[in-house]
Amino acid sequence: MATNFTQLIICLLASITVIVLLTIKYHIHAFFSLLIACFIVGLGVQMPVMNIIDSVKDGFGNIMRSLGLIIVLGTTLGIILEHTGSTKVMAAFILKVVGEKNASLAMSITGFIVGMPIFCDSGFIVLNGINKSLSKRSNISLAITSGSLATGLLAIHCMIPPHPGAASAAGVIGVDFGKLIMIGIVAALPAIIISNLWVNFMGKRMEFVYAEEEIIKEAAATPPSVIKAFLPVIVPIVLIAIKSFLTIEKSAAGWINIFSVLGEPVIALAIGVLLAFNSSRAWTKNSVSRQLQESAEKAGGILVIICAGGAFGAVLAATKIGDQFSAILPLNTLGILFPFLITFILKTAQGSSTVAIITAASIVQPLLPALQLQTDTGKLLAVLSMGAGSMMISHANDAYFWVIAKFAGLNMKTMLKLYSTATLLMGLVTLLTVYLLSLFI
Repeated sequence: MATNFTQLIICLLASITVIVLLTIKYHIHAFFSLLIACFIVGLGVQMPVMNIIDSVKDGFGNIMRSLGLIIVLGTTLGIILEHTGSTKVMAAFILKVVGEKNASLAMSITGFIVGMPIFCDSGFIVLNGINKSLSKRSNISLAITSGSLATGLLAIHCMIPPHPGAASAAGVIGVDFGKLIMIGIVAALPAIIISNLWVNFMGKRMEFVYAEEEIIKEAAATPPSVIKAFLPVIVPIVLIAIKSFLTIEKSAAGWINIFSVLGEPVIALAIGVLLAFNSSRAWTKNSVSRQLQESAEKAGGILVIICAGGAFGAVLAATKIGDQFSAILPLNTLGILFPFLITFILKTAQGSSTVAIITAASIVQPLLPALQLQTDTGKLLAVLSMGAGSMMISHANDAYFWVIAKFAGLNMKTMLKLYSTATLLMGLVTLLTVYLLSLFI
């Protein structure tokens, strides 16, 4: 298969344009958009049809093998935590510790912690009642508390597994989950701090948004204790982190082997799911069946997108895109800036952080040697920089943007001035943080 750089660039740009147009203008599911993009690139560079299909199958299967169980279990954990009321218990505990006078900070911390196992849109919906109640009781504009909660959830959603974007990028690029979780949490903290400061700065200079306190309906079952609510979140993260550390140490002691097994992401998340089930004693056969059914269905929708992204990456790799880019462009001077820019452009253009980072990972993976990011540390930095790019800029084409606007009752002007600008700052600050981390890891 012979092709030239110009032809390949045209095909790549055409495929990205098709992904954006189909998902935004025609509301085509991202799975089909990415699948069509595979054939645009493949046929555009005269790749035989059967070779395209083989590459698509290989890419799809590789991602399913590496991430399938992780995505299903991570989704299940989040849904069960919602159902048992654990998320609200965690939020109430954080508010008690931080204090209502620091309502904005409390909502940022709540978003950060609760957002670890729960997708940002679900987390905002679940916590919106507490958000409105706190805004009213503390007499702080709803725009401020909502912006703090929204950005806290977004920062962690973009940076660590089991969230689908970060998990997919880690699978495609080949990054250890434990290291990504540990360093990703550190990299997300400055973004949450800057977004909280910005939301408070802007919110105080905008029209006060009053909150009508919602009556939060208590579940029939008794809510879990604080310890039971937090354990399903903390235990998997600690186990995965320990395994990552032990891998570095390469010790052969018996107890080390036990923690290596327990720290395997699939096992750690399964333990988290069991702990989440244990947080409630009101389970019935029907309720268990319903939660597992919802988990499997939601995870399935996520997985087909992630696997299609893997297929797109496999087709790009088959075109030898890495060799051609490195021969023409000075990629060695760009480093982590290139993954960041690719993801930022895709996020801003089509709205979904998940689709942006999945597509970017497919493009970046064959370019890692040219970017001088082929080492384990380089791959980790590449994924973190893509996470930074996937934060910005959230605006009217982002479904999460409208979730915040609808449930918090904020108008478009407020959202753009307060939330969209906050996501821009978050991405830039996170990129700077990743650069600084690269000097020490």
